Amino acid sequence: MSDQKIRILLADDHALVREGIRRVLLEDPEFEVVAEAADGEEAVALAREHRPDVAIVDISMPNASGFEVTARLQVEAASTRVLILSMHDDVEYVMRAVRAGARGYLLKDEAGPSQLREAVRAVHSGSSFFTSAVAARLAAGLRGGEGEQQGPGLDVLTARELDVLKGIAAGQSNKQIAADLGISRRTVESHRESLMRKLDIRTVAGLTRFALDAGLLDDAAPY
Repeated sequence: MSDQKIRILLADDHALVREGIRRVLLEDPEFEVVAEAADGEEAVALAREHRPDVAIVDISMPNASGFEVTARLQVEAASTRVLILSMHDDVEYVMRAVRAGARGYLLKDEAGPSQLREAVRAVHSGSSFFTSAVAARLAAGLRGGEGEQQGPGLDVLTARELDVLKGIAAGQSNKQIAADLGISRRTVESHRESLMRKLDIRTVAGLTRFALDAGLLDDAAPY
């Protein structure tokens, strides 16, 4: 085992929760908690400053939600991998977290100390970690639909439309996509409208599902 510790950022608006997580992690000398945040904006700022290996992030936080934090870290602290630790077990929460870039998702009322440490190791190593219950919800969400019918494939899209589609499916805002691609926000909106028209898909969830089914996000796949 390497002597180098896994550096961790804790982001949760409850001090007692952070204390409990810290105690669990520091029972193992492999882990080091380098920073703690009580809200979303602070989490992003501390991640930029400390560049932790793993950020353990709650969803319901002031100023910026865990979804927003996760998506922003993909750009502002790209080396930091995100593990969601939340009380929300609804499939839409799990789906949204994965689309934003989370590598793992644990439920606060189900995860035990050893499972939390195992999840951190897995996410740090580049793998994903979902409990069986969360994985089942995620699979159901990916199988489920909103009545979108099978339509055209990737061949009808331009290279730039594919780039925009990947950004949408990753949970990025139009502003973030524009910055990444070096184009205007209005141009992103135009491409987005074109995607929906060409693919006959009317929702962001539908576009995301299309991208996942087409294998455009294989590098962030949860399995």
